[in-house]
Amino acid sequence: MKISVKLLLAAGAALSLAACATTREGASAPRIEQVATFDGAMPTGVTVAPNGRIFVNFPQWGDNAPFTVAELVDGKAVPYPDAATNRPDPADPAGHFISVQSVVADGADRLWVLDTAAPKFSQPRAGGAKLVAIDLATNRVVKTIVLPPSVVLPTTYLNDVRFDLRQGAEGVAYITDSSNDGVGGIIVVDIASGRAIRRLSNHATTNPEPGFTPVVDGAVLMNRPADGPATPVTIASDAIALSADGSLLYYGPLSGRTLHAVPTAMLRDPAVSEEALGRAVRSLGRKGASDGIAEDDKDRVFAGDYENNAIRVLDQGRWTTVVSDPRISWPDTLSIGTDGYLYFTANQLHRQPGFHGGRDLRRKPYELLRIKVGAAPVLLRSR
Repeated sequence: MKISVKLLLAAGAALSLAACATTREGASAPRIEQVATFDGAMPTGVTVAPNGRIFVNFPQWGDNAPFTVAELVDGKAVPYPDAATNRPDPADPAGHFISVQSVVADGADRLWVLDTAAPKFSQPRAGGAKLVAIDLATNRVVKTIVLPPSVVLPTTYLNDVRFDLRQGAEGVAYITDSSNDGVGGIIVVDIASGRAIRRLSNHATTNPEPGFTPVVDGAVLMNRPADGPATPVTIASDAIALSADGSLLYYGPLSGRTLHAVPTAMLRDPAVSEEALGRAVRSLGRKGASDGIAEDDKDRVFAGDYENNAIRVLDQGRWTTVVSDPRISWPDTLSIGTDGYLYFTANQLHRQPGFHGGRDLRRKPYELLRIKVGAAPVLLRSR
């Protein structure tokens, strides 16, 4: 995979798009800066570690990515932690990456890798769906949690993850299941023991919103295979974030426009019934259709809006548009760095062949962009 990467060395070297970037409210929009470009496989995830290191991932959706996790180093995307770990091994599915959907840096200087084990959205491979922690000081794998069939269903597609290291002996992870078959849910993992439970499975708020019809690039987005009828896009719980104090988990389906919140203490407690948990969920309004959200230390939630080429923010109970620009072509994963910037991939996901009768309408390069938001990430460290 040929990948051309341009890292910003200073704000003055960034590409300014202020002339065309706007907000819906008419206010001055932040400048969009290009961090990197990708000429090979399409990226989805991005995360910025506390020390500024940037990691991205390339799920195995059909672009034949030679590696599925990478670090941006000296202007190049380099397989991380090494090439060998990025080569699937049927004899050792837990020890090698298969198809990574998300990478997230935590507050303990680790990179967590969420491996779907479901290339091309297949049924997850036995023993391969996992969370992998890599120590950023040594660049070595220090923990692998293989997720059991009780939480990884045949229809499961692991999507995104957040961590609160203050809970339990080593912390807890929250994972969204964005099943393409519409059976969504939240997976809660105790990091110390590896025990996992599935919550809000097939709940109305983790499933696609009824009647959802997205319009992207001026056209209704539908599954349009080369050799079959068009069908609605029904993708379940996808975007996920934590409140600044860790008390609330934010989430929403990709096929929907509403943000939901649920108390994390109830999610973690298996004694809380699904009925009681469902009653505790509350709506936080229409954020727009999102493939990714991110939280900051000011208790704001940022969300991509793929229908409007935009980034939006929930601040003090009100949703507003931060910036809207044609360059924000399907904002996927969002990540806030300690430098006060919001980073996000713009990967033209909606232009893939499966949505256009087999025609690939993506135009390379894909981009990693950022905007200044003047906040820090939420890093819920252990005490």
